[in-house]
Amino acid sequence: MKILAIEASGQVCGTAVLEDDTLVADYNILYKKTHSQSLVPMMDEVKRMIDLDLETVDAIAVTKGPGSFTGIRIGAATAKGLALALNRPIIPVPTVESIAWNLCGTGSEQVICPIMDARRSQVYTGVYESNQCATAGCGRQTAWQMLTLKDQCVISIEEICSILNCIGSSVIFLGDGVPVYREKIADLMRVPYSFAPAHLSKQRAGSTAALAMQFWREKGDACLVNADDFRPDYLRLSQAERDRAAGVDTSRTVHRD
Repeated sequence: MKILAIEASGQVCGTAVLEDDTLVADYNILYKKTHSQSLVPMMDEVKRMIDLDLETVDAIAVTKGPGSFTGIRIGAATAKGLALALNRPIIPVPTVESIAWNLCGTGSEQVICPIMDARRSQVYTGVYESNQCATAGCGRQTAWQMLTLKDQCVISIEEICSILNCIGSSVIFLGDGVPVYREKIADLMRVPYSFAPAHLSKQRAGSTAALAMQFWREKGDACLVNADDFRPDYLRLSQAERDRAAGVDTSRTVHRD
């Protein structure tokens, strides 16, 4: 199984290639350029560096949201275009779960809580736990799996910290919301907590690819989506959509994610 992954849901722009258990390429950039400027050239560079024949790709993985409305649309459009051109399926990956997957296999003493800044005093978040499980037919061999304690959602930082305090376990935070809410987290948390190191703290295309592979191993063809049927999952309306619903004239308004 060979998966080409696209990450464009937040500040990081990335692409990766995973072949079975080998991460062949993982190219991530967090810089001043927009994803529309960076993503396709990055994919071309990966294709050139590893002599990738796109016809050998079995599926396209992409973070489906939540996150930046513009970034998600860029990632979705790129994934759909590739999938249609290659006649390959898409494996949609929840953004928050993909971030949490950065820490899958690093230990089971802490729960994992990604937080993405959703603005309007809210975060995109979820709560996960990394556990070992026996691998069928492999004797003593074990594998890592990630349990969902709270599925991805959009809530306030106060609400997610309250949930974590009730769970009662030590917590590790990661995501682009950490710098924004670090001080509030210090005020709100009543259980031990820490922050992921820099190389694991943001979205990574390699994690998106690895989680997509996990979905395929667990669910088989049930995780595959036809390109025509793929839809992003924003979790909430965009600012422009909220304004229109409220009857605000948006014809001259410029909104930023």
